[in-house]
Amino acid sequence: MTQNRSSAVMQQRTEPHDSLDDFPTPPWAGRALCEHLQKMVPGKIGLSDLWEPACNRGALFHGIAPYFRVSTGTDIFEYVQDGGPSHTVDFLWPGSDESIGKVDWIITNPPFRLAEQFIARALGVAEVGCAMLLRTSFTESDGRYERLFSVNPPTRILFFAERVVMLKGRLVRVGATDWVATHKAREANPDAPEKKTSSATSYSWFIWMHGVDPMPPAWVPSGSRLRLEREGDYDLWPTKTPDNGEDHA
Repeated sequence: MTQNRSSAVMQQRTEPHDSLDDFPTPPWAGRALCEHLQKMVPGKIGLSDLWEPACNRGALFHGIAPYFRVSTGTDIFEYVQDGGPSHTVDFLWPGSDESIGKVDWIITNPPFRLAEQFIARALGVAEVGCAMLLRTSFTESDGRYERLFSVNPPTRILFFAERVVMLKGRLVRVGATDWVATHKAREANPDAPEKKTSSATSYSWFIWMHGVDPMPPAWVPSGSRLRLEREGDYDLWPTKTPDNGEDHA
C-alpha cells in the first residue's frame, strides 16, 4: 500500500480535544511578523503593549517581546519548570484579561481547534489588533467562511515563502537532527539514517486590525529564517537522543 502524500492529507494535524497542542513556534517566525507590523503601522509597535496568551515554554514570546513596550506571556498550563510563563491564565475564560490590564496587541500560535474562539476573544480584548499563526489551510472551510471571514476578514494574511517547521513538544533548528523522529524510525529499522527536521504543514500569519480595511496578502521572503534566527533561540528546548535518553540543547 502506498502512502497518500496529497497536500490535503499531509497538512492534517489532529490533536485530541483536551490536548495542549504543544507545537512550539520558532522565534524567527515571530520576528518576521513584527518586522512586517513595523511596516504596516510605522513607529507604533514599539509604543504598544503585547499579550501572548498561549505562551507554551516561551519560544514565540522570546522572538516578539523585544519589539513592544511592555510584553506579557501566559498560558493555560504551567510550563514554568521548562522556562515558560510564570503564571497561568485561561485566555478564553471571561474576565481573564483583568489580571493583564490594557493591551494593544494579542499575538499567539493558538490551539488550532480553538482558533476561532481565540480570534473572537482577542478582537474583544486587544485595542489595536491581533495576529494568529495558523495553518494556511485555515482559509479552507465553508463554515469558517460563513462564521468568520465573510463578516470579519483578516486585515492581511502574511504567507511564508519558506516553511516554518513546528514539531510536537520540541523546537529544533531546520537542518538539525530530530532525535525523536530518528528514534521512531530506528525502532522500525535499526539502520535507519538520522532524520532531519522537516514539516509537511504550511503556516501563515492572520492579522486583524480594528478599523483597517483588508489589504492584499504579503509574503515573508525566502532567506528570512537565516536572517532572523539568533544565537540561543533553541537552547531552552533540549531533545533526547536515542542512544542515551539524555537531554541535549
